[in-house]
Amino acid sequence: MAKGNKYGAHRVIEPKGLLPQAAHKIDNSPEIYDNEILIEVSALNIDSASFTQLWTASEQDKDTVKQMIMDIVNERGKMQNPVTGSGGVLMGSIAAIGPDLKDRDLKVGDRIVTLVSLSLTPLKLEEIYEIHPDIDRVDVKGTAILFESGIYAKLPDDMSEALAMAALDVAGAPAQTANIVKPGDSVLILGAGGKSGMLCGYEAMKRVGPAGNVVGMSRNNKYEELLLSNKLVHKYFVADAASPVDVLEKALEANDGKEYDVAINVVNIPGTEMSTILPVRNGGLVYFFSMATSFTRAALGAEGVGKDVSMIIGNGYTKDHDLVTLEILRESPELRKIFEQNYL
Repeated sequence: MAKGNKYGAHRVIEPKGLLPQAAHKIDNSPEIYDNEILIEVSALNIDSASFTQLWTASEQDKDTVKQMIMDIVNERGKMQNPVTGSGGVLMGSIAAIGPDLKDRDLKVGDRIVTLVSLSLTPLKLEEIYEIHPDIDRVDVKGTAILFESGIYAKLPDDMSEALAMAALDVAGAPAQTANIVKPGDSVLILGAGGKSGMLCGYEAMKRVGPAGNVVGMSRNNKYEELLLSNKLVHKYFVADAASPVDVLEKALEANDGKEYDVAINVVNIPGTEMSTILPVRNGGLVYFFSMATSFTRAALGAEGVGKDVSMIIGNGYTKDHDLVTLEILRESPELRKIFEQNYL
């Protein structure tokens, strides 16, 4: 075996000199280097923005989505949607561990979820068994490579694999929420009814305390009773996240006419940057977890309306994010039940 680059640059086919995420094509062969791990893949959890784009482009046809995913992986050596640029995560079993990584807390046969994006993970698919459009999951047979720098979570033994994967797919969002929300804050969550929205809502409610206000919004009232009755938000309103003036008016009304300290964007459609920025006070914080976000539109849009806000890019990795997210499901029987009913 040869030793590869820590970050996987040795797998880049074109253009040379880039890292795997930015590259157009990477080497997905299953022969590992000294500092790589081989995974037998059983499922992909496609990033929500990516799956929404594929599902819409396929006119909601499963066979077409299967072919689109297979074509992307065959062309690029990884699952990186060419429209959204995003990927997702995978679940599988450890098949082999390079000799340089023998000190890891892993052994052959361990079940893991990778916590690095499929947009940089060498992936080779033999077959796609099933598409689950309601939960963005794809059952597959294939292999993948985890680089030396790659992070992962061992699947826990106190919950089902499907439940853990559903939560870990968006682990960065609630963990980052725990870092940025403070007691007494007013928090707006755009896309509050989805997986990441509910996890963020739970964490925000815990952090703001009795003096805070957590407001959720989605494009319809489907989630209103669910979120309110399970105390995942204090208030809820319906709006199109791509209509910033409407969102602003309703958001301010839900916060006693005041601008927010924090806004969290976890929607899966483009064009929602200004709906997130406008309701936030000068000196406040905007967290874009959505991979449908254009950070050019966000930066120029904030400048254009004179908003001096801090903006956090939705880095899917936050220290101990896997532990934080799985602990939420252990702390909250109500949220765990929601996930088991809707995402398995």
